Amino acid sequence: MLSLWGFCIIAALLFLIMTKRASVIVALVAVPAVFGALAGFGPKLGAFAFAGIKSVAPVGVMLTFAILYFGVMNDAGLFDPAIKRIVRYGGGDPVKVAVGTALIAMLAHMDGSGASTFLIAVPALLPIYDKLGMDRKVLACLVALGAGTMNMLPWGGPTLRAATSLHLNMTELFNPVIPAQLAGLATVLAFAYLLGRRERARIGVVKFAEESVSGEEEKVDPLKRPKLVWFNAILTIAAIVALVQGKLIPLPVVFMVALVIALIVNYPDVKMQQERIVAQGKSAVFMIAIIFAAGIFTGILTKSGMIKAMAGTLVAIVPKTLGGHLPVLTAITSMPASLLFDPDSYYFGILPVLSTAAEAMGVAKVEVARAAILGQMTTGFPVSPLTASTFLLVGLAGVDLGDHQKFTIPFAFGVTLVMTIVAVLTGAFVL
Repeated sequence: MLSLWGFCIIAALLFLIMTKRASVIVALVAVPAVFGALAGFGPKLGAFAFAGIKSVAPVGVMLTFAILYFGVMNDAGLFDPAIKRIVRYGGGDPVKVAVGTALIAMLAHMDGSGASTFLIAVPALLPIYDKLGMDRKVLACLVALGAGTMNMLPWGGPTLRAATSLHLNMTELFNPVIPAQLAGLATVLAFAYLLGRRERARIGVVKFAEESVSGEEEKVDPLKRPKLVWFNAILTIAAIVALVQGKLIPLPVVFMVALVIALIVNYPDVKMQQERIVAQGKSAVFMIAIIFAAGIFTGILTKSGMIKAMAGTLVAIVPKTLGGHLPVLTAITSMPASLLFDPDSYYFGILPVLSTAAEAMGVAKVEVARAAILGQMTTGFPVSPLTASTFLLVGLAGVDLGDHQKFTIPFAFGVTLVMTIVAVLTGAFVL
């Protein structure tokens, strides 16, 4: 009976979120509360919810300050020199332009925000693609692949959701998949080279006159800090090293310290510091609200025993011969799952059940989480109709969504398959 209540909660959550009958925050809090009360846990729901909130608090702190930090770095122009250099390097050669497109998307996605990545990369590159006569679908595809593969970073939405949902330590979750992510990024560059060669065979190399390749005049932005680029770069590298190393400073504190240093050095004026925090605060508040709502959701399901009961039911259904392969099956299906489930439905609704079932069959739940982030809303998010940023990408590039999906999905799936193979070979999860 307990598993039936659990499946009812999952079904209701998926229905409300996917049909947009309720916002994700409302659904994550209201659904488990209502069904938990109906199942007879009414007096204990407060304690269950608070336990869930406490368990996700460190992740929430890290996410908040990571978003603020990279927002300030974008304002200060940390990535501008590299982007300008790549654009100049591309010149009139489609191969260089294609490879440069992928590199710009990767750099721009350091803040983990799909919308800002697309707003930085596509307008900067679109004039070059049009001038050369390159296919705009190539532009949308390469920006999608670069951003999607980078979305596996610890402060990216999918990885944060996976860690929150299963109450995992970020270092334990992310570090073992670093080789797979590097292989994925190399695969994206290889696809960029191949697509660039195909475009060069079609249109050749074009000679440009000496002018700004972007076609736009340089504008002076009072927020930019070009003289502090090297300082900001070293600070960012130090923060990432501390995050990955995971022992020098507690993970939730890393970006708190980095943000304070960045604000003091880049914007010593107190008023400007407050303006930068307010400017970046909107996206940070939205994400942190989801994280804490998810804490309530997973707290009620876990403490009530529903997750365990659902896993027991799944274990009884899934053939034992397949049980040990759940991480690989999860990885292979993760990218296509982006077309069916939005990140909240998948990571808070599907992943806990899959991971608990895997544990019952002797597979660690963290392995299922590592497998999930190889595709679900990472390589899959820029082709999914369930995320608003996909429409921003195709809108900016002037590409039809259906054409973008038909063109990009095979490459995105290919990146996920390469990362899956490398993850198995490096021991991130079992075969």
